[in-house]
Amino acid sequence: MSQRLPKNPAFDFRKYQPFAFAPKLNDRTWPDKQITQAPIWASVDLRDGNQALIDPMNIEQKLKFFKLLIDIGFKEIEIGFPSAAQVEFDFTRRLIEDNLVPDDVTLQVLVQAREHLIDRTFEALQGAKRAIVHVYNSTSKVQRDKVYQLDKEQIKQIAINGATMLKDKAKNYPDTEWVFQYSPESFSQTETDYAVEVCDAVCEVWQPWLGQAVILNLPATVEASTPNVYADQVEYFCRHLKHRKDVIISLHTHNDRGCAVAASELGLMAGADRIEGTLLGNGERTGNMDILVMAMNLYTQGIDPKLDFSQVSEVVQIVSECNNLPVHPRHPYVGELVFTAFSGSHQDAIKKSLDYNEKHQETDNHWDVAYLPIDPSHIGRGYQDVVRINSQSGKGGAAYILQRHYGFDLPRWTQIDFARVVQAQAETLARELKTEELLDIFTNAYLSQDTFHLSDYTISNRGGEVTFQGQVASPEQVFEVIGQGNGALSAFIDGLVKATGRQIHVTNYAEHAIDRVMRTDNETGNQTNAAAAAYIQLAVDGQIYSGIGTCNSTVSAMLKGALSALAQAW
Repeated sequence: MSQRLPKNPAFDFRKYQPFAFAPKLNDRTWPDKQITQAPIWASVDLRDGNQALIDPMNIEQKLKFFKLLIDIGFKEIEIGFPSAAQVEFDFTRRLIEDNLVPDDVTLQVLVQAREHLIDRTFEALQGAKRAIVHVYNSTSKVQRDKVYQLDKEQIKQIAINGATMLKDKAKNYPDTEWVFQYSPESFSQTETDYAVEVCDAVCEVWQPWLGQAVILNLPATVEASTPNVYADQVEYFCRHLKHRKDVIISLHTHNDRGCAVAASELGLMAGADRIEGTLLGNGERTGNMDILVMAMNLYTQGIDPKLDFSQVSEVVQIVSECNNLPVHPRHPYVGELVFTAFSGSHQDAIKKSLDYNEKHQETDNHWDVAYLPIDPSHIGRGYQDVVRINSQSGKGGAAYILQRHYGFDLPRWTQIDFARVVQAQAETLARELKTEELLDIFTNAYLSQDTFHLSDYTISNRGGEVTFQGQVASPEQVFEVIGQGNGALSAFIDGLVKATGRQIHVTNYAEHAIDRVMRTDNETGNQTNAAAAAYIQLAVDGQIYSGIGTCNSTVSAMLKGALSALAQAW
Protein backbone atom coordinates (compact mmCIF):
# COMPACT_ATOMS: atom_id res chain seq x y z
CA MET A 1 0.00 0.00 0.00
CA SER A 2 1.47 3.35 -1.03
CA GLN A 3 2.19 5.99 1.60
CA ARG A 4 0.39 9.30 1.17
CA LEU A 5 2.41 12.49 1.03
CA PRO A 6 2.00 14.67 4.12
CA LYS A 7 -0.46 17.50 3.57
CA ASN A 8 1.02 20.99 3.30
CA PRO A 9 -1.10 23.21 5.58
CA ALA A 10 -0.24 26.23 3.41
CA PHE A 11 -2.10 24.68 0.45
CA ASP A 12 -5.33 26.56 1.11
CA PHE A 13 -7.63 27.56 -1.77
CA ARG A 14 -9.48 29.99 0.50
CA LYS A 15 -6.58 32.42 0.09
CA TYR A 16 -7.76 33.16 -3.45
CA GLN A 17 -10.74 34.96 -4.92
CA PRO A 18 -12.56 34.62 -8.24
CA PHE A 19 -11.38 36.95 -11.02
CA ALA A 20 -12.85 40.38 -10.38
CA PHE A 21 -12.20 42.38 -13.56
CA ALA A 22 -14.48 40.79 -16.14
CA PRO A 23 -16.51 43.48 -17.94
CA LYS A 24 -20.27 43.13 -18.34
CA LEU A 25 -20.71 42.04 -21.94
CA ASN A 26 -23.97 40.21 -22.39
CA ASP A 27 -24.06 40.73 -26.17
CA ARG A 28 -20.52 39.62 -26.97
CA THR A 29 -19.95 38.85 -30.65
CA TRP A 30 -16.52 37.19 -30.69
CA PRO A 31 -17.86 33.60 -30.18
CA ASP A 32 -19.46 33.80 -33.64
CA LYS A 33 -16.29 35.08 -35.33
CA GLN A 34 -13.65 33.08 -37.17
CA ILE A 35 -10.01 33.94 -37.79
CA THR A 36 -9.63 34.22 -41.55
CA GLN A 37 -6.23 35.89 -41.92
CA ALA A 38 -2.97 36.23 -40.05
CA PRO A 39 -2.57 39.17 -37.65
CA ILE A 40 0.29 41.63 -37.71
CA TRP A 41 3.05 39.71 -35.93
CA ALA A 42 5.54 41.36 -33.60
CA SER A 43 8.38 39.33 -32.11
CA VAL A 44 9.49 40.34 -28.62
CA ASP A 45 12.13 37.59 -28.33
CA LEU A 46 15.00 40.06 -28.17
CA ARG A 47 13.44 42.10 -25.37
CA ASP A 48 10.77 40.33 -23.32
CA GLY A 49 12.25 36.92 -24.08
CA ASN A 50 15.81 38.04 -23.51
CA GLN A 51 15.14 39.65 -20.14
CA ALA A 52 13.73 36.33 -18.88
CA LEU A 53 16.90 34.34 -19.63
CA ILE A 54 19.27 33.19 -16.91
CA ASP A 55 22.10 34.45 -19.13
CA PRO A 56 20.83 37.21 -21.45
CA MET A 57 22.06 37.12 -25.03
CA ASN A 58 25.19 38.96 -26.05
CA ILE A 59 25.27 41.12 -29.16
CA GLU A 60 26.43 38.31 -31.46
CA GLN A 61 23.65 36.03 -30.25
CA LYS A 62 21.13 38.83 -30.68
CA LEU A 63 22.36 39.41 -34.24
CA LYS A 64 21.96 35.70 -35.01
CA PHE A 65 18.46 35.71 -33.54
CA PHE A 66 17.53 38.92 -35.38
CA LYS A 67 18.58 37.37 -38.69
CA LEU A 68 16.43 34.31 -37.91
CA LEU A 69 13.41 36.53 -37.26
CA ILE A 70 13.98 38.30 -40.57
CA ASP A 71 14.28 34.98 -42.40
CA ILE A 72 11.03 33.73 -40.84
CA GLY A 73 9.23 36.83 -42.08
CA PHE A 74 8.69 39.14 -39.10
CA LYS A 75 8.14 42.78 -40.10
CA GLU A 76 8.02 44.22 -36.58
CA ILE A 77 10.69 43.21 -34.08
CA GLU A 78 11.10 44.52 -30.54
CA ILE A 79 14.88 44.53 -30.22
CA GLY A 80 15.35 45.61 -26.63
CA PHE A 81 15.21 48.20 -23.89
CA PRO A 82 18.06 50.51 -25.01
CA SER A 83 17.76 52.83 -22.01
CA ALA A 84 18.12 49.95 -19.53
CA ALA A 85 21.59 48.59 -20.34
CA GLN A 86 24.59 49.46 -22.46
CA VAL A 87 24.46 46.18 -24.39
CA GLU A 88 20.87 46.99 -25.38
CA PHE A 89 21.88 50.46 -26.55
CA ASP A 90 24.90 49.11 -28.45
CA PHE A 91 22.85 46.42 -30.17
CA THR A 92 20.35 49.03 -31.39
CA ARG A 93 23.17 51.18 -32.76
CA ARG A 94 24.78 48.14 -34.42
CA LEU A 95 21.62 47.33 -36.35
CA ILE A 96 21.19 50.92 -37.55
CA GLU A 97 24.80 51.86 -38.24
CA ASP A 98 25.62 48.59 -40.04
CA ASN A 99 22.43 48.89 -42.11
CA LEU A 100 21.20 45.47 -40.97
CA VAL A 101 17.50 46.36 -40.96
CA PRO A 102 15.62 45.60 -44.21
CA ASP A 103 13.50 48.46 -45.54
CA ASP A 104 10.27 46.57 -44.84
CA VAL A 105 11.16 45.81 -41.21
CA THR A 106 10.33 48.11 -38.30
CA LEU A 107 12.36 48.15 -35.11
CA GLN A 108 10.50 48.37 -31.82
CA VAL A 109 11.95 49.37 -28.44
CA LEU A 110 10.46 49.55 -24.97
CA VAL A 111 10.77 52.41 -22.49
CA GLN A 112 9.18 53.47 -19.24
CA ALA A 113 7.36 56.80 -19.05
CA ARG A 114 10.36 58.65 -17.60
CA GLU A 115 12.07 61.53 -19.37
CA HIS A 116 15.74 60.56 -19.10
CA LEU A 117 14.93 57.03 -20.29
CA ILE A 118 12.93 58.37 -23.23
CA ASP A 119 15.83 60.69 -24.16
CA ARG A 120 18.23 57.75 -24.18
CA THR A 121 15.81 55.70 -26.26
CA PHE A 122 15.53 58.28 -29.04
CA GLU A 123 19.30 58.65 -29.00
CA ALA A 124 19.65 54.90 -29.58
CA LEU A 125 17.20 54.99 -32.51
CA GLN A 126 18.76 57.94 -34.31
CA GLY A 127 19.04 57.15 -38.02
CA ALA A 128 16.39 54.42 -38.10
CA LYS A 129 14.08 54.56 -41.12
CA ARG A 130 10.98 53.57 -39.15
CA ALA A 131 10.67 52.72 -35.49
CA ILE A 132 8.05 51.91 -32.87
CA VAL A 133 8.64 53.49 -29.48
CA HIS A 134 6.70 51.49 -26.92
CA VAL A 135 5.94 53.30 -23.66
CA TYR A 136 4.07 51.76 -20.74
CA ASN A 137 2.98 52.13 -17.16
CA SER A 138 1.05 49.73 -14.96
CA THR A 139 -2.66 50.41 -14.49
CA SER A 140 -3.81 47.37 -12.51
CA LYS A 141 -5.54 47.75 -9.17
CA VAL A 142 -2.90 45.78 -7.27
CA GLN A 143 -0.10 47.96 -8.70
CA ARG A 144 -2.02 51.18 -8.05
CA ASP A 145 -2.84 50.24 -4.47
CA LYS A 146 0.24 48.35 -3.31
CA VAL A 147 3.19 49.25 -5.54
CA TYR A 148 2.71 52.91 -6.49
CA GLN A 149 0.05 53.79 -3.89
CA LEU A 150 -1.50 56.23 -6.36
CA ASP A 151 -5.11 56.75 -7.37
CA LYS A 152 -6.57 56.34 -10.84
CA GLU A 153 -6.07 59.99 -11.82
CA GLN A 154 -2.44 59.94 -10.83
CA ILE A 155 -1.77 56.72 -12.74
CA LYS A 156 -3.54 58.14 -15.81
CA GLN A 157 -1.37 61.25 -15.57
CA ILE A 158 1.76 59.10 -15.77
CA ALA A 159 0.45 57.71 -19.06
CA ILE A 160 -0.37 61.20 -20.37
CA ASN A 161 3.07 62.49 -19.38
CA GLY A 162 4.80 59.59 -21.11
CA ALA A 163 2.76 60.09 -24.29
CA THR A 164 3.53 63.81 -24.26
CA MET A 165 7.26 63.23 -23.86
CA LEU A 166 7.28 60.76 -26.75
CA LYS A 167 5.48 63.18 -29.01
CA ASP A 168 7.79 66.08 -28.10
CA LYS A 169 11.05 64.10 -28.35
CA ALA A 170 10.14 62.58 -31.71
CA LYS A 171 10.02 66.07 -33.24
CA ASN A 172 13.80 66.26 -32.79
CA TYR A 173 14.27 63.33 -35.18
CA PRO A 174 12.19 64.20 -38.27
CA ASP A 175 14.04 61.81 -40.59
CA THR A 176 12.55 58.76 -38.85
CA GLU A 177 8.98 57.63 -39.34
CA TRP A 178 7.75 57.23 -35.78
CA VAL A 179 5.05 54.88 -34.54
CA PHE A 180 3.89 55.38 -30.95
CA GLN A 181 2.81 52.38 -28.89
CA TYR A 182 1.26 52.48 -25.43
CA SER A 183 0.57 49.58 -23.06
CA PRO A 184 -1.59 49.81 -19.96
CA GLU A 185 0.61 47.19 -18.32
CA SER A 186 -1.36 44.45 -16.53
CA PHE A 187 -4.39 45.28 -18.69
CA SER A 188 -5.79 41.86 -17.81
CA GLN A 189 -5.95 42.85 -14.11
CA THR A 190 -7.20 46.37 -14.76
CA GLU A 191 -10.85 47.43 -14.73
CA THR A 192 -11.60 47.45 -18.46
CA ASP A 193 -13.48 50.75 -18.44
CA TYR A 194 -10.51 52.35 -16.69
CA ALA A 195 -8.11 50.90 -19.28
CA VAL A 196 -10.28 52.53 -21.97
CA GLU A 197 -10.19 55.81 -20.08
CA VAL A 198 -6.37 55.81 -19.86
CA CYS A 199 -5.91 54.85 -23.53
CA ASP A 200 -8.39 57.52 -24.64
CA ALA A 201 -6.31 60.06 -22.73
CA VAL A 202 -3.13 58.85 -24.47
CA CYS A 203 -4.84 59.12 -27.85
CA GLU A 204 -5.84 62.72 -27.09
CA VAL A 205 -2.13 63.47 -26.86
CA TRP A 206 -1.03 61.55 -29.95
CA GLN A 207 -4.10 62.34 -32.12
CA PRO A 208 -4.00 59.30 -34.41
CA TRP A 209 -6.97 60.64 -36.36
CA LEU A 210 -4.58 63.29 -37.75
CA GLY A 211 -2.20 60.70 -39.15
CA GLN A 212 0.10 59.71 -36.30
CA ALA A 213 0.52 55.92 -36.32
CA VAL A 214 -0.57 54.55 -32.94
CA ILE A 215 -0.61 51.04 -31.46
CA LEU A 216 -2.49 50.32 -28.26
CA ASN A 217 -1.17 47.13 -26.72
CA LEU A 218 -3.30 45.20 -24.21
CA PRO A 219 -1.07 42.91 -22.15
CA ALA A 220 -2.14 39.95 -20.10
CA THR A 221 1.05 40.67 -18.18
CA VAL A 222 -0.13 38.07 -15.71
CA GLU A 223 -2.69 35.62 -17.06
CA ALA A 224 -5.37 35.74 -14.38
CA SER A 225 -8.56 34.51 -16.05
CA THR A 226 -9.87 32.09 -18.61
CA PRO A 227 -9.28 33.07 -22.27
CA ASN A 228 -12.96 33.86 -22.86
CA VAL A 229 -12.85 36.55 -20.16
CA TYR A 230 -9.77 38.09 -21.77
CA ALA A 231 -11.66 38.09 -25.09
CA ASP A 232 -14.53 39.91 -23.38
CA GLN A 233 -12.06 42.50 -22.10
CA VAL A 234 -10.66 43.00 -25.60
CA GLU A 235 -14.09 43.28 -27.22
CA TYR A 236 -15.29 45.72 -24.55
CA PHE A 237 -12.15 47.80 -25.06
CA CYS A 238 -12.54 47.89 -28.86
CA ARG A 239 -16.19 48.85 -28.60
CA HIS A 240 -15.70 51.69 -26.12
CA LEU A 241 -12.44 53.27 -27.30
CA LYS A 242 -13.37 56.62 -28.86
CA HIS A 243 -11.06 56.40 -31.85
CA ARG A 244 -10.90 52.65 -32.45
CA LYS A 245 -10.75 52.97 -36.23
CA ASP A 246 -7.65 55.18 -36.05
CA VAL A 247 -5.43 52.82 -34.03
CA ILE A 248 -4.03 49.30 -34.17
CA ILE A 249 -5.04 47.09 -31.25
CA SER A 250 -2.27 44.73 -30.19
CA LEU A 251 -2.27 41.82 -27.72
CA HIS A 252 0.56 40.58 -25.53
CA THR A 253 -0.43 37.51 -23.50
CA HIS A 254 1.50 35.52 -20.93
CA ASN A 255 1.11 31.87 -20.05
CA ASP A 256 0.57 31.76 -16.28
CA ARG A 257 -2.55 29.60 -16.68
CA GLY A 258 -1.21 27.77 -19.72
CA CYS A 259 -3.67 29.49 -22.07
CA ALA A 260 -1.64 32.28 -23.71
CA VAL A 261 -2.18 31.03 -27.27
CA ALA A 262 -5.89 30.49 -26.70
CA ALA A 263 -6.24 33.97 -25.17
CA SER A 264 -4.55 35.58 -28.18
CA GLU A 265 -6.67 33.60 -30.61
CA LEU A 266 -9.90 34.59 -28.89
CA GLY A 267 -8.65 38.16 -28.49
CA LEU A 268 -8.05 38.28 -32.25
CA MET A 269 -11.64 37.13 -32.77
CA ALA A 270 -12.70 39.87 -30.34
CA GLY A 271 -11.29 42.61 -32.55
CA ALA A 272 -7.50 42.85 -32.16
CA ASP A 273 -5.22 43.42 -35.16
CA ARG A 274 -1.76 42.55 -33.92
CA ILE A 275 -0.09 39.87 -31.79
CA GLU A 276 3.13 40.10 -29.79
CA GLY A 277 4.92 36.97 -28.63
CA THR A 278 8.08 34.90 -28.74
CA LEU A 279 9.28 31.80 -30.53
CA LEU A 280 8.71 28.70 -28.39
CA GLY A 281 7.08 30.89 -25.75
CA ASN A 282 10.17 31.99 -23.83
CA GLY A 283 9.40 34.77 -21.33
CA GLU A 284 8.94 35.69 -17.69
CA ARG A 285 7.59 32.95 -15.36
CA THR A 286 5.70 30.45 -17.55
CA GLY A 287 6.52 32.44 -20.67
CA ASN A 288 5.04 34.60 -23.39
CA MET A 289 2.54 33.60 -26.03
CA ASP A 290 4.23 31.19 -28.47
CA ILE A 291 4.03 32.80 -31.92
CA LEU A 292 5.21 29.61 -33.61
CA VAL A 293 2.30 27.65 -32.14
CA MET A 294 -0.29 30.29 -32.97
CA ALA A 295 1.03 30.68 -36.52
CA MET A 296 1.01 26.93 -37.08
CA ASN A 297 -2.52 26.75 -35.65
CA LEU A 298 -3.57 29.11 -38.44
CA TYR A 299 -1.66 26.97 -40.94
CA THR A 300 -3.67 23.88 -39.95
CA GLN A 301 -6.85 25.79 -40.80
CA GLY A 302 -5.71 26.59 -44.33
CA ILE A 303 -4.71 30.18 -43.45
CA ASP A 304 -1.40 31.61 -44.64
CA PRO A 305 0.39 32.53 -41.38
CA LYS A 306 2.70 34.97 -43.23
CA LEU A 307 5.61 33.39 -41.34
CA ASP A 308 7.84 30.66 -42.75
CA PHE A 309 8.27 27.63 -40.49
CA SER A 310 8.97 25.17 -43.31
CA GLN A 311 12.30 24.21 -41.69
CA VAL A 312 11.19 24.24 -38.11
CA SER A 313 14.05 22.08 -36.82
CA GLU A 314 16.57 24.74 -37.86
CA VAL A 315 14.46 27.41 -36.16
CA VAL A 316 14.37 25.40 -32.94
CA GLN A 317 18.11 24.80 -33.07
CA ILE A 318 18.95 28.50 -33.38
CA VAL A 319 16.44 29.57 -30.72
CA SER A 320 17.74 26.92 -28.32
CA GLU A 321 21.35 27.91 -28.94
CA CYS A 322 20.65 31.60 -28.35
CA ASN A 323 18.35 31.11 -25.34
CA ASN A 324 20.24 28.17 -23.88
CA LEU A 325 16.91 26.57 -23.04
CA PRO A 326 15.81 23.00 -23.87
CA VAL A 327 12.67 22.27 -25.88
CA HIS A 328 10.15 19.94 -24.27
CA PRO A 329 9.70 16.74 -26.33
CA ARG A 330 5.93 17.35 -26.31
CA HIS A 331 6.11 21.03 -27.33
CA PRO A 332 3.43 21.57 -30.01
CA TYR A 333 4.66 21.17 -33.60
CA VAL A 334 8.39 21.17 -32.73
CA GLY A 335 8.94 18.67 -29.90
CA GLU A 336 10.76 15.45 -30.67
CA LEU A 337 7.70 13.33 -29.94
CA VAL A 338 4.79 15.45 -31.21
CA PHE A 339 4.35 13.49 -34.44
CA THR A 340 5.06 10.16 -32.76
CA ALA A 341 2.54 7.47 -31.96
CA PHE A 342 3.36 4.64 -29.57
CA SER A 343 -0.25 3.51 -29.06
CA GLY A 344 -1.19 0.55 -31.22
CA SER A 345 -4.61 1.92 -32.19
CA HIS A 346 -3.09 5.29 -33.12
CA GLN A 347 -0.42 3.62 -35.24
CA ASP A 348 -2.97 1.51 -37.05
CA ALA A 349 -5.15 4.53 -37.82
CA ILE A 350 -2.18 6.55 -39.09
CA LYS A 351 -1.06 3.71 -41.35
CA LYS A 352 -4.52 3.20 -42.81
CA SER A 353 -5.02 6.94 -43.36
CA LEU A 354 -1.70 7.32 -45.15
CA ASP A 355 -2.35 4.22 -47.26
CA TYR A 356 -5.76 5.61 -48.22
CA ASN A 357 -4.24 8.98 -49.16
CA GLU A 358 -1.66 7.34 -51.40
CA LYS A 359 -4.37 5.46 -53.27
CA HIS A 360 -6.57 8.55 -53.70
CA GLN A 361 -4.00 11.27 -54.46
CA GLU A 362 -5.76 12.44 -57.60
CA THR A 363 -9.17 12.94 -56.01
CA ASP A 364 -8.30 13.98 -52.43
CA ASN A 365 -5.29 16.26 -52.00
CA HIS A 366 -6.19 17.81 -48.64
CA TRP A 367 -4.43 16.60 -45.52
CA ASP A 368 -6.72 14.56 -43.30
CA VAL A 369 -4.87 11.87 -41.36
CA ALA A 370 -5.93 10.39 -38.04
CA TYR A 371 -3.85 11.70 -35.12
CA LEU A 372 -1.66 13.93 -37.32
CA PRO A 373 -2.96 17.53 -37.49
CA ILE A 374 -0.37 18.43 -40.14
CA ASP A 375 1.89 16.62 -42.57
CA PRO A 376 5.28 16.45 -40.77
CA SER A 377 7.10 16.86 -44.08
CA HIS A 378 5.64 20.36 -44.46
CA ILE A 379 7.87 21.61 -41.65
CA GLY A 380 10.93 19.54 -42.51
CA ARG A 381 10.17 16.57 -40.27
CA GLY A 382 10.47 13.01 -41.58
CA TYR A 383 7.96 10.18 -41.46
CA GLN A 384 10.42 8.27 -39.29
CA ASP A 385 9.16 10.52 -36.49
CA VAL A 386 5.58 9.34 -36.84
CA VAL A 387 5.58 5.76 -35.53
CA ARG A 388 7.87 4.42 -32.82
CA ILE A 389 7.62 1.04 -31.20
CA ASN A 390 7.42 0.10 -27.53
CA SER A 391 5.45 -2.41 -25.47
CA GLN A 392 2.27 -0.33 -25.93
CA SER A 393 2.42 -0.53 -29.71
CA GLY A 394 0.15 -2.72 -31.78
CA LYS A 395 0.15 -4.41 -35.12
CA GLY A 396 -0.19 -1.21 -37.16
CA GLY A 397 2.98 0.45 -35.89
CA ALA A 398 5.40 -2.35 -36.72
CA ALA A 399 3.68 -2.88 -40.07
CA TYR A 400 3.97 0.85 -40.86
CA ILE A 401 7.72 0.88 -40.24
CA LEU A 402 8.36 -2.27 -42.25
CA GLN A 403 6.33 -0.87 -45.13
CA ARG A 404 7.81 2.66 -45.13
CA HIS A 405 11.42 1.70 -44.55
CA TYR A 406 11.83 -1.77 -46.03
CA GLY A 407 9.00 -2.34 -48.50
CA PHE A 408 7.17 -5.15 -46.65
CA ASP A 409 3.39 -4.74 -46.89
CA LEU A 410 2.24 -7.18 -44.22
CA PRO A 411 -1.30 -8.53 -44.55
CA ARG A 412 -3.43 -8.14 -41.45
CA TRP A 413 -3.01 -11.74 -40.24
CA THR A 414 0.78 -11.41 -40.43
CA GLN A 415 0.60 -8.07 -38.66
CA ILE A 416 -1.20 -9.73 -35.74
CA ASP A 417 1.37 -12.51 -35.53
CA PHE A 418 4.36 -10.17 -35.75
CA ALA A 419 2.88 -7.76 -33.19
CA ARG A 420 3.06 -10.50 -30.57
CA VAL A 421 6.73 -11.07 -31.34
CA VAL A 422 7.52 -7.35 -31.17
CA GLN A 423 5.62 -6.80 -27.92
CA ALA A 424 7.43 -9.67 -26.24
CA GLN A 425 10.80 -8.25 -27.28
CA ALA A 426 9.88 -4.69 -26.18
CA GLU A 427 8.73 -5.99 -22.79
CA THR A 428 11.94 -7.97 -22.37
CA LEU A 429 14.11 -4.93 -23.16
CA ALA A 430 11.76 -2.54 -21.28
CA ARG A 431 12.42 0.26 -23.77
CA GLU A 432 11.56 1.62 -27.20
CA LEU A 433 12.72 -0.44 -30.18
CA LYS A 434 14.82 1.19 -32.89
CA THR A 435 13.88 0.84 -36.54
CA GLU A 436 16.92 -1.35 -37.29
CA GLU A 437 16.07 -3.57 -34.33
CA LEU A 438 12.57 -4.04 -35.68
CA LEU A 439 13.97 -5.32 -38.97
CA ASP A 440 16.28 -7.69 -37.08
CA ILE A 441 13.34 -9.06 -35.08
CA PHE A 442 11.35 -9.48 -38.30
CA THR A 443 14.24 -11.21 -40.04
CA ASN A 444 14.94 -13.56 -37.14
CA ALA A 445 11.27 -14.43 -36.74
CA TYR A 446 10.51 -15.22 -40.38
CA LEU A 447 13.35 -14.87 -42.84
CA SER A 448 16.30 -16.57 -41.12
CA GLN A 449 14.79 -19.97 -40.33
CA ASP A 450 17.37 -22.71 -40.82
CA THR A 451 15.15 -25.67 -40.02
CA PHE A 452 14.35 -26.49 -43.65
CA HIS A 453 16.28 -26.00 -46.87
CA LEU A 454 14.79 -26.47 -50.31
CA SER A 455 17.09 -28.28 -52.75
CA ASP A 456 16.73 -28.42 -56.52
CA TYR A 457 13.15 -28.82 -57.58
CA THR A 458 11.04 -28.98 -60.70
CA ILE A 459 7.51 -27.85 -61.30
CA SER A 460 5.59 -29.16 -64.28
CA ASN A 461 2.10 -28.54 -65.58
CA ARG A 462 0.29 -31.19 -67.56
CA GLY A 463 -3.34 -30.74 -68.47
CA GLY A 464 -3.92 -28.23 -65.66
CA GLU A 465 -2.42 -30.46 -62.94
CA VAL A 466 0.76 -29.08 -61.45
CA THR A 467 3.42 -31.46 -60.13
CA PHE A 468 6.13 -30.51 -57.66
CA GLN A 469 9.22 -32.67 -57.25
CA GLY A 470 12.22 -31.82 -55.09
CA GLN A 471 13.97 -32.26 -51.76
CA VAL A 472 13.57 -30.52 -48.42
CA ALA A 473 16.35 -31.04 -45.91
CA SER A 474 16.04 -30.66 -42.16
CA PRO A 475 18.86 -31.13 -39.61
CA GLU A 476 17.67 -34.70 -39.00
CA GLN A 477 16.71 -35.93 -42.44
CA VAL A 478 16.02 -35.21 -46.10
CA PHE A 479 12.44 -35.38 -47.35
CA GLU A 480 11.60 -36.38 -50.89
CA VAL A 481 8.74 -34.04 -51.72
CA ILE A 482 6.49 -35.06 -54.55
CA GLY A 483 3.00 -33.65 -54.81
CA GLN A 484 0.20 -32.55 -57.12
CA GLY A 485 -2.21 -29.64 -57.06
CA ASN A 486 -3.82 -26.89 -59.10
CA GLY A 487 -0.82 -24.61 -58.55
CA ALA A 488 2.79 -24.65 -57.40
CA LEU A 489 1.95 -23.94 -53.77
CA SER A 490 -0.82 -26.52 -53.48
CA ALA A 491 1.43 -29.12 -55.14
CA PHE A 492 4.25 -28.29 -52.73
CA ILE A 493 1.97 -28.55 -49.69
CA ASP A 494 0.60 -31.87 -50.96
CA GLY A 495 4.14 -33.16 -51.20
CA LEU A 496 4.98 -31.95 -47.68
CA VAL A 497 1.92 -33.73 -46.26
CA LYS A 498 2.98 -36.98 -47.89
CA ALA A 499 6.62 -36.59 -46.86
CA THR A 500 6.14 -35.53 -43.23
CA GLY A 501 2.91 -37.22 -42.29
CA ARG A 502 1.65 -33.95 -40.80
CA GLN A 503 -1.74 -32.41 -41.54
CA ILE A 504 -0.91 -29.20 -43.44
CA HIS A 505 -3.09 -26.82 -45.40
CA VAL A 506 -2.91 -23.15 -46.43
CA THR A 507 -5.26 -20.78 -44.55
CA ASN A 508 -4.01 -17.43 -45.93
CA TYR A 509 -1.70 -16.31 -48.67
CA ALA A 510 -0.51 -12.93 -50.03
CA GLU A 511 2.38 -11.69 -52.12
CA HIS A 512 3.75 -8.44 -53.55
CA ALA A 513 6.75 -7.10 -55.38
CA ILE A 514 9.38 -5.20 -53.40
CA ASP A 515 12.01 -2.93 -54.85
CA ARG A 516 14.10 -1.87 -51.87
CA VAL A 517 17.37 -3.05 -50.41
CA MET A 518 16.29 -5.29 -47.56
CA ARG A 519 19.35 -5.46 -45.35
CA THR A 520 23.10 -5.88 -45.20
CA ASP A 521 24.21 -9.50 -44.83
CA ASN A 522 25.97 -9.86 -41.48
CA GLU A 523 28.54 -12.32 -42.80
CA THR A 524 29.45 -10.92 -46.21
CA GLY A 525 28.61 -7.26 -45.71
CA ASN A 526 26.78 -7.30 -49.05
CA GLN A 527 23.38 -5.72 -49.51
CA THR A 528 20.77 -8.12 -50.86
CA ASN A 529 17.72 -7.32 -52.92
CA ALA A 530 14.49 -9.23 -53.18
CA ALA A 531 11.99 -8.82 -55.98
CA ALA A 532 9.07 -10.54 -54.24
CA ALA A 533 7.73 -11.24 -50.78
CA ALA A 534 5.23 -14.01 -50.02
CA TYR A 535 3.21 -14.29 -46.80
CA ILE A 536 1.79 -17.69 -45.93
CA GLN A 537 -0.32 -18.87 -43.03
CA LEU A 538 -0.47 -22.63 -42.53
CA ALA A 539 -2.61 -24.83 -40.34
CA VAL A 540 -0.30 -27.61 -39.13
CA ASP A 541 -2.01 -30.33 -37.15
CA GLY A 542 -4.74 -27.85 -36.26
CA GLN A 543 -2.43 -25.03 -35.10
CA ILE A 544 -1.91 -21.76 -37.07
CA TYR A 545 1.60 -20.58 -38.02
CA SER A 546 2.79 -17.68 -40.18
CA GLY A 547 5.77 -17.58 -42.47
CA ILE A 548 7.38 -15.19 -44.94
CA GLY A 549 9.68 -15.79 -47.86
CA THR A 550 11.60 -13.41 -50.11
CA CYS A 551 13.39 -14.09 -53.35
CA ASN A 552 13.95 -12.76 -56.85
CA SER A 553 11.42 -15.36 -58.02
CA THR A 554 7.81 -15.16 -56.89
CA VAL A 555 7.51 -18.97 -56.87
CA SER A 556 10.68 -19.39 -54.79
CA ALA A 557 9.47 -16.70 -52.35
CA MET A 558 6.19 -18.59 -52.00
CA LEU A 559 7.92 -21.93 -51.28
CA LYS A 560 10.30 -20.29 -48.78
CA GLY A 561 7.32 -18.70 -47.06
CA ALA A 562 5.68 -22.11 -46.65
CA LEU A 563 8.88 -23.54 -45.13
CA SER A 564 9.15 -20.49 -42.85
CA ALA A 565 5.68 -21.24 -41.48
CA LEU A 566 6.38 -24.96 -41.22
CA ALA A 567 9.54 -24.21 -39.23
CA GLN A 568 7.41 -22.45 -36.60
CA ALA A 569 5.53 -25.71 -36.07
CA TRP A 570 8.46 -28.15 -36.19
